[in-house]
Amino acid sequence: MFHEWGLSFMWFGGLFWLLFFGVIIWAVIRFTSNQNQNRNSVSEDEAIQILKKRYAKGEITKEEYDKIKSDILN
Repeated sequence: MFHEWGLSFMWFGGLFWLLFFGVIIWAVIRFTSNQNQNRNSVSEDEAIQILKKRYAKGEITKEEYDKIKSDILN
């Protein structure tokens, strides 16, 4: 009888560790995915700010401003 219990606990332990590492891998992937999305939005905002400064200084025309802004946002 002890042998049967030992075998069932072994399966439970194996499933526990599989689930445990699965959750860790899922959390790492989700965290790094969110970090990449945050970097892209910051870069986009910075690009728009630079574009506005260039337009305000007269370095680019209104048409160039509109085209570049549309390229950045798409």
